[in-house]
Parts: sequence; C-alpha cells; structure tokens
Amino acid sequence: MKSLLPLGLVLLTACSQGGQTAATAPSPDFNEARFRNDIKILSSDAFEGRAPTTTGEERTLDYLTTAFKAAGLKGANNGSFLQSVPMVTYNASENQAVRLGNLHPAYRKDIVLGSRHNNQGVEISKAPLVFVGYGITAPEYDWNDYAGLDMQGKIAVILVNDPGFAAPESGKFKGKAMTYYGRWSYKFEEASRQGALGAIIIHDTAPASYPWSVIENSWTGPQQDLADASQHDNRVQVEGWMTQDTAKALFDEAGLSLDTLSQQAALTPGNHDLKQSADIAFANSATFTDSHNLVATLPGTDKADEHILFTAHWDHIGKDDSRDGDKIYNGALDNASGVAGIVEIARQFAALDAMGFKNRRSITFIATTGEEQGLLGSRYYAANPLFPIDKTIAVLNLDSTNVFGRTKDFTIVGKGQSQLEDYLVAAAKTQGREAVAEKNPASGGFFRSDHFSFAKLGVPAAFAGGGSIPLDDATAAYKAKMQLKMKGCYHNVCDEYRADWDLSGALQDLAIYYDVARTLANNEHKPGYYQKSEFYPLRPAN
Repeated sequence: MKSLLPLGLVLLTACSQGGQTAATAPSPDFNEARFRNDIKILSSDAFEGRAPTTTGEERTLDYLTTAFKAAGLKGANNGSFLQSVPMVTYNASENQAVRLGNLHPAYRKDIVLGSRHNNQGVEISKAPLVFVGYGITAPEYDWNDYAGLDMQGKIAVILVNDPGFAAPESGKFKGKAMTYYGRWSYKFEEASRQGALGAIIIHDTAPASYPWSVIENSWTGPQQDLADASQHDNRVQVEGWMTQDTAKALFDEAGLSLDTLSQQAALTPGNHDLKQSADIAFANSATFTDSHNLVATLPGTDKADEHILFTAHWDHIGKDDSRDGDKIYNGALDNASGVAGIVEIARQFAALDAMGFKNRRSITFIATTGEEQGLLGSRYYAANPLFPIDKTIAVLNLDSTNVFGRTKDFTIVGKGQSQLEDYLVAAAKTQGREAVAEKNPASGGFFRSDHFSFAKLGVPAAFAGGGSIPLDDATAAYKAKMQLKMKGCYHNVCDEYRADWDLSGALQDLAIYYDVARTLANNEHKPGYYQKSEFYPLRPAN
C-alpha cells in the first residue's frame, strides 16, 4: 500500500556515512497484507498460545527467525538470533486447602494462590492476617503502610493500585495516574522486603483496570519467573489474589468494614490487625528451562555502537487443557499484532539499508519472552544486554496495536516522561494527529510492558499508539461494533485474529515509530528524562 510515512521528517534526516543521503531515500512501503498475515499465523492454533518453554515457543521463534533473516537482519548474539533466558516454571496445585478466618474460599472462584519457591509445597498454619492498606513504603511521599509492624510469620492483605486512585483530590501520589507503587509486582516485592510470610491482594475491577477473569486466566496454571535463585530467597512463601467479596466477608467476620478501612487507607498510611488467621496448604513444584528472546540487528555506520531498540513480546499465556471448548489463548491482539509490527518495521529499515540508505546508529529489534509473567525477557535483557545500556539511545515498544481504524489523535502512555516523546509528537503532527496522554492513567500502563525494564535503567522508553478519536463517522461506527465483538477478550480465549480488522490505524502508528527511529538513528541527540520524571537522575534531559 502507499507509504504512510510523512516525507517531511525523512528529508530532515542526516546523511549517512559512506551511503546515500537520506533526502533521496524512498519512503518505506508498509505492506498491510504481509503485516496481517504475520498476525494471523502467529495467533493461529498451531502456535498453541505461544507460552514460553513450550512447543508454541519453538514454532514462534522459528517463524520470527525466518522473517528477520529473510528481511536481511543479523543475529545480534554472535550471529545467533536467540538469547537464552533461564526461567523457572512453578506449578501450584489447584487442589488447595485454604482457610481465612472461618471462610473457606474456593480456588479460581474466590482466590488464586501460588508460590515462587523451589519447594514441594506450601503448608501454613494459623498465620496472622494483617491489613496493610496499599502495602506501600515510599519515603518521597512520606508514606509507610508497614510502620511499626513486624511481618515475620504474617500474611499481608493489600489493596490494589495506590492511594491517589481512591482519593485524587487529596493530592496523594499522582492522583488517578497510577505510580509504580500501585503495581502488583511492587506489592509482592515490598511485602517480601518486610519479611512477610505471604501477601494477598484484594482484587477490585476499577483500580485494577481488569476484571477477575484476567486473574483467573493469567494467574492459574504454570507461572514463570527468571531462574535467579537469589531473587527468590527472601520472597514471600505464598502470594496471590482474593475477590473483593471474599475480602468483605473476611473483614465482616473480624467486625470491621473493608469500605471504611479502604477509605482511611487512601488518606493516611497505616495497618490493622484483622485478628484472624490463615491456614494454606497446596502442592507446588518447580522446573528449570531456558526460554529465549529473539534479537535481530541492522548495524549502523559511524555510530554503530549506539542502538535504537524496538521491543514487542512474542509470548502469550498458552493453553488450558482443563477448559471446556476452546482451550487456546491465541493472543492475536496481545501481542501477535505488536511482534508482527516490529517485523514489518524491520523490513522497511533493511530494504533501505540494502539500497545503500544506511543509518548512522544501529537499529535493533527484540522480540521478548515472558512479558505476560512479569516482563521477564526484557528484564533479563536489561540486566544482560547484548549491547551496552549506556549506548542504548531509546526504546520504542509495541504492545497490542490499533485494530480500530485511523484516529485523529495519537496516544503516548505516561506522557511527559522524556525527550523521546518530542519525536513522537513531531511525527504524529506530520500525520495531522495530536499526541495525547492515555485516557485511563489509573491503569498504570507505563509500568506494564517491556519498555519499563529499560526505563528503570534510565533509557528513554516509549509505549504509544492508537487514539480515542476516530478519523470519521464511518470509522467510529466500525470501532463501536468491533469493540463490542472483542469485549472481554483481554487475556481470554476470544483474543483471536479477525479478518475484518481495520489495520490502517496500526500502519499509521508503525510509520510514526519508523519515523522517530530513522530520525534518531541519524542525528547526534541522546534524549533524556524530564526533571519531573522519577527517572531523571538516571539520564537527565539535555
């Protein structure tokens, strides 16, 4: 199809060493049929939901290796396209004996628990339950929910999100925009640092930004983590989620009101002994197997040691043989569409490179593993980079591309973090689109995908795409119908490829990302974080 890349920014690109000037470079040719076919194949039943360390992984990596190699990219790991990621898979039995106070919550329906330890099982008896509000220790906000507590032998009961969501008018934290303190990963980590025996988060759809079905589908079955034993030594022995109804019943038993204590917890840090205990017993096992990131690169010229990274996770949550009917979580939108997107962008760069229009900086593509299990592949790469982190100029992340048609706006998740966003704003403007922040910052999107693993190290990282304002009435009508068809499909078996998807908006977004990378790959600028960002000290804006 006709190129979506605005010619203006191509003309601004610097000349490349030893190659032709970028001003004469042809516009890229994003191919919708090819992009669509990649999504269709990667999300087909043959790939079994693309769970790490399964047959689905092997087929996915074979497909992607072939695609990147055919495009003309090189394997970044001494010629290999694969980077081994040592992983551990935990299998908690679904036959769980759980008592909370006098309640006996049912697995999946009321509670989901697991253990990230290489043990034969969990057997906890009469462990005190302590409500710790949002489970946050944040000196910069003068906040400590664990103040005065000794959590040894106790189980923390924790609210989801952070105080700003429940009381935005209070000025606490960042209001409705979730901070990292609101993420489940932080809450389990902090409970572990406090020496707790266990941690259970109370699910609530609005502040979590997803229904209980996501917990039931994503947190049951095999759970994976990086196989670094040291990071698990002090981790809580048991962790998981309970429904809000279960929590209310537990608090009622204790003569307490969950609603009242939650309101208090949003205004002031604190904790409350529930005067109840827990018995928890279930079998557990751990197996160790390598998964893999796929890393493909297109070397630059005079600044080849500096890299612009594209990331997208190839994994989804596999299949569940215990289900009736459809057992495969195909993950078409999340994230076959994103990984197909970086393959299509790679083809554009490689085609120009082959014609002599080379970039000064290298362009590198990482299809990560284990994002659904806690950003595992990107975390591993960031800790074990194939190219130095201080030479990594920027990260552009694709996770669930736009299948709802063209938009008048362009969403930057967590907008206001770094100078990298200035490039996105400029590229969107040349398409006649206004760059805006996400509509629901309470979901904590900036902390929920692979770019965050790099942001934590100071690399400017962006997660952007789509928009909320359809281009015209016809697109708006299509979007409304498609959203209705796809309702409830996030992390569910109905996230399947649809032949009637309008991918024109996704191709617009690919063009913006391409444009930003092409510009950065040929200038001298090293973007940094703005002073108001928590990552500013790591790489300040200049």
